Amino acid sequence: MFISDFSLHSIGVILLRNKKEKIYEKFINDVLPKISLITLSKEKYIDITKISKKYKLDFDDSYQTCILIYQGFEIVTMDKDFRKVEDICDVNFLSI
Repeated sequence: MFISDFSLHSIGVILLRNKKEKIYEKFINDVLPKISLITLSKEKYIDITKISKKYKLDFDDSYQTCILIYQGFEIVTMDKDFRKVEDICDVNFLSI
């Protein structure tokens, strides 16, 4: 299992903004040892804008899509914006 650096940062931003430092620490201690952290290579950052324009995605979804494409990963998500990129990467939608 993998998590992007962007997702990890976003979780941290939200939890710390909401004064949930202990939950963030627990998350880091519980999850990080069990998964791999991935990032987009420097050379691929330019492709974020291409994906954003072509598929009308915001920065974070474009970043995640670039990682999916270049790593050959599947994303598991509840974000319906990823329906726009099902033709170029594997998307598995969770439902509640």
